Amino acid sequence: MASPLVVESLPASLDATADPPTLFDGTTRLYTSYVCPFAQRVWITRNFKGLQEKIKLVPLDLGNRPAWYKEKVYPENKVPALEHNGKIIGESLDLIKYLDTNFEGPSLYPEDHAKREFGEELLKYTDTFIKTMYVSLKGDPFQETAPVLDYLENALHMFDDGPFFLGQFSLVDIAYVPFIERFQIVLNELFKCDITAERPKLSAWIEEINKINAYAQTKIDPKEIVDIFKKKFM
Repeated sequence: MASPLVVESLPASLDATADPPTLFDGTTRLYTSYVCPFAQRVWITRNFKGLQEKIKLVPLDLGNRPAWYKEKVYPENKVPALEHNGKIIGESLDLIKYLDTNFEGPSLYPEDHAKREFGEELLKYTDTFIKTMYVSLKGDPFQETAPVLDYLENALHMFDDGPFFLGQFSLVDIAYVPFIERFQIVLNELFKCDITAERPKLSAWIEEINKINAYAQTKIDPKEIVDIFKKKFM
């Protein structure tokens, strides 16, 4: 299942020396960072729904972010944040739902009640998954990541009408993929730990999601991912 290919020329990240955009002028803006997995969720959603013209990317350099972002845009000083209809909305899981509900483009959440219920359970589980994976870097990743990875492997058996968590590609896949992308690279590179070993469904999921242009366009260089993890978490 391929989303339409829109090749976007990406703007440069704004640092502390950059002037702010003309805020609250009616432009819808996604404040993001090209290396932030939480922001990547919203970027993927925007792309999949074909909103490249409707939602302008404003990438920030998180290591040297502009003071005006905290002062005038988002006091939390985090990404992602969406400027829309004169207000600022934050938190990546809230934002992917907001984009799906409030903008045109293909729906990313099924109507089916059982799928919606399971989808909510999986979205709630993202916190446990992310925390466990990060903590494992300080311990034994082989043992510590097994339960949460097995949970995802089992979840992928729930619906058989497609290779994704709810069968068809949805917000649930978008919520997980930035983190699975990073941990697959980092655990393999630093610990020789293959997260897909004996997890055929997860392996197939990764293969299929990489065919989705909306996601593929948001991926960063694996070497950069490893460098970031070494600096921040090791």
